[in-house]
Amino acid sequence: MPVVALLGGPNVGKSTLFNRLTRTRDALVADYPGLTRDRQYGHADIGGRPFIIIDTGGLIDEAKDIDNLVMRQSLQAVGEADLILLLVDAQQGLNAHDEQIAEQLRRHGKPVQLLVNKIDSMDADMALSEFHILGLGEPMAIAAVQGRGLTRLSERLVGYFPIPEEPGGQADPADRGMTFAVVGRPNVGKSTYVNRLLGEERLVIFDRPGTTRDSIFVPLWYGTKRITLVDTAGIRRRGRIKQVVEKFSVVKTLQAIDEANVVIMMLDAREGIADQDASLLGYIIERGRALVLAINKWDRLSAEQRDKIKTQQELKLGFVDFAELHFISALHGTDVFDVLDSAERAYTASFRRFATPALNRLLQDMLAEHQPPLIRGRRIKLRYMHQGGTNPPRFIIHGNSAEAVPDNYRRYLVNRIRRHLRLWGTSIEIEFRGGDNPFKDRKNKLTPRQIKKRERIRCWHRKR
Repeated sequence: MPVVALLGGPNVGKSTLFNRLTRTRDALVADYPGLTRDRQYGHADIGGRPFIIIDTGGLIDEAKDIDNLVMRQSLQAVGEADLILLLVDAQQGLNAHDEQIAEQLRRHGKPVQLLVNKIDSMDADMALSEFHILGLGEPMAIAAVQGRGLTRLSERLVGYFPIPEEPGGQADPADRGMTFAVVGRPNVGKSTYVNRLLGEERLVIFDRPGTTRDSIFVPLWYGTKRITLVDTAGIRRRGRIKQVVEKFSVVKTLQAIDEANVVIMMLDAREGIADQDASLLGYIIERGRALVLAINKWDRLSAEQRDKIKTQQELKLGFVDFAELHFISALHGTDVFDVLDSAERAYTASFRRFATPALNRLLQDMLAEHQPPLIRGRRIKLRYMHQGGTNPPRFIIHGNSAEAVPDNYRRYLVNRIRRHLRLWGTSIEIEFRGGDNPFKDRKNKLTPRQIKKRERIRCWHRKR
């Protein structure tokens, strides 16, 4: 498919236009310069012509440190693009930095469409007049926030894209395959891990917490399987979050966990297992996601430090003992693909289905091994079990007073089901449903003749 790259200075509205064209909210948007850092890819369709669109970070004059890495990502997008949409800010007017960007794009020789954004409450002709000097053809006035000018932009974009010969011959862009979200605290090596899997500098890596601000969806073919990796922003304790942008980043990370099939939780071997790690794991389990644990930077530790981490892991991560654990080095590539294999197994387990007769036999075996406890002197009777859903596997158990089953017996059932059905790497949900009272509403089920007969009998007893 054709590739379109969005370029421009900081805070000119590239991410807003990206969300408009893709009809999503994948790109994080805020009135904050330099918010986007990594390349964000999306799929759009205009008049039956699909294309890929790339959101990039702002090109900054006299960039240094991390800004140089962001600019490198933007220039890579230029190399991949068939068409470049250069955005400028109408409210700020033409500046020397816009002229430098235009000159650089002319050297690349790629088709460029100049977009003058933020023409809200402005005269469009006046806003466009000063940008003709850039020599990039006829500029177009838009207001990405309100959607003004996007219909005309779509009509112009159609001219760049050929009509696909076989619309059904390409993969569905909405089908992301297996979705694996990589999460953890800041600076644990999430972006380094994704780059190592891809074998390229797809994401900005900088030795400073908070480098990644948005959730970046990265497609990957692993053998014959289609995978979407989601690199997320690091999550710190609530009390340490100061900037509004970081709050938005945390929300995007939590959304990525909800949308993922499997969560790859990364921990920093040098810093040990913190309480924040346990809190984030608790959220992942609460959302029912399949889970793989990866302790990164393992190559930098001494034998004594490794023993200490393993002791911490047994003490603090016992509640996620169903998840496979790997000790890796994302920087050097040690065991990084083993994590991907475990995530694939966890995905398979979370979508498995089981026949009801086999589940009922398993239930009878569990009851024979360990009966439910007495509740107020009465025994809970669990009668039959069936599967109620997948991702995570959900089992429904019916019986008398089933809703009164205590938590410790619920954990016994979960552990036995996991071991017998080999559901490693995924959460398991059990729902108990009590049986209805067979004598409830019995009077309403009597015929009028039966009701009259009962009343005559009652009158006869009263007279006697």
